[in-house]
Amino acid sequence: MEKLLKQLIEQGISEQVFPGAAAAIACGTGTARRTWLAVAGWQDQRDQSAVTEATLFDLASLSKALATALLCYHFFAEGHLHPDDTLAKLWPGTLPPDKQQISLRRLLSHSSGLAAYHPWFKELAPVPCQDNKGQLLQRILADPLAYPPQSRCLYSDFGYIILGHLLEELTGNDLATNFRTHIAGPLGLANELVYHLRPEDRARCAATEDCSWRGRMLRGEVHDEHCWLLGGVAGHAGLFGTITGVLRLCGAILDGWHSPSAGCSWAAFLPNGLQRQLHQQTWCLGFDTPTAGASSSGRYFSILSIGHLGYTGTSFWIDRVKEVVVVLLTNRVHPSRDNGKIRPFRPYFHDAVMEKLLRDERDKRRAGKSHI
Repeated sequence: MEKLLKQLIEQGISEQVFPGAAAAIACGTGTARRTWLAVAGWQDQRDQSAVTEATLFDLASLSKALATALLCYHFFAEGHLHPDDTLAKLWPGTLPPDKQQISLRRLLSHSSGLAAYHPWFKELAPVPCQDNKGQLLQRILADPLAYPPQSRCLYSDFGYIILGHLLEELTGNDLATNFRTHIAGPLGLANELVYHLRPEDRARCAATEDCSWRGRMLRGEVHDEHCWLLGGVAGHAGLFGTITGVLRLCGAILDGWHSPSAGCSWAAFLPNGLQRQLHQQTWCLGFDTPTAGASSSGRYFSILSIGHLGYTGTSFWIDRVKEVVVVLLTNRVHPSRDNGKIRPFRPYFHDAVMEKLLRDERDKRRAGKSHI
């Protein structure tokens, strides 16, 4: 498997899908889990520093699932919050009438009515400032709803920016502290999945974009402009991670999905959270599921799979039935976000991986040993 992973990411590099990547697979659960990992290419094309297992990738929107959603699951399981709590109940300030009955469930499943995106950052100077959060939240809340809540799903950063702020208000701690305390720390991943990077960590970060708004090539600072305005820590983006860190957290999700009463505090809510929320829509609470015939996970992940994509070229998919985790971390936006070759590469990559796993499984069955 490691040979195939290496071949696939080297193919992606040769086809200029991304400058560098790390990929990993896990099969099985608990102590029976087997893992494979491969890396190739450059962290930064300027100095040609190589991607290693220790490379920190900007995980972008994987932050939504692996940090914000799991933190919500933790507080749901602990009884501090309920998925149907509304902004009217939780928001610390004044709300426009059309936002008051939006629930955490609707925010987590991208069915809140909030717009898909708007470049609010262009209205603010690229300067760190304590007023940035208030300015951004004010714009998000004042923007009219794009559709009636619960009528459809429309992927939106803004719901997760609101969720991140609510979690900080609830706990009195920023998301980075909450994530380290409740998610990464208990799994021994506090140095593998991080928000605030130490100066010494920057040399092992994968570079992202030559950002015209900030006027520099980004390395060791968050790519997402709105998250940067919020100090690099937000509900929708900001998390950096190694391939091992993401794989291990996804493995813990798979384990908790099978045994919700064991292990992590947030696992108890997984059976409720990992269900599609609206008819003919793919979103669970914080996680997506495969879209039939059009999924980035390809053709072989079962309907009982969850995953998420990150704009910088990151992704994970977890199949409960086959007990398979596949993680792909790349810096496809380096040096420009205009490179969209990752879109067809993702399903191609996942199909190649799953076909190999299924072939190996058939061979094991013939030999009297089976897993998938």
